[in-house]
Amino acid sequence: MIDTELALLRTHRNNISRYQRLLKTELTEFERRFIERRLAEERSAIEKLAAFTFPLAFHTPNRASENATAPLTASSHG
Repeated sequence: MIDTELALLRTHRNNISRYQRLLKTELTEFERRFIERRLAEERSAIEKLAAFTFPLAFHTPNRASENATAPLTASSHG
């Protein structure tokens, strides 16, 4: 099951890359709008699939800001 979902993620990623390359070419306004819409659809699809496939999200505290406000002590120098 996970292999299928990973393959779908790769497909969406490849489509996104292809659409981004196409946007760098000379296009009519109609073509550009179509590709931008498809790009948005692919990004949305990849986000939904990733959230479904990997439902857990881990949040780590921002260590840099914690250390910047903490007073320096002999024990904090490790």
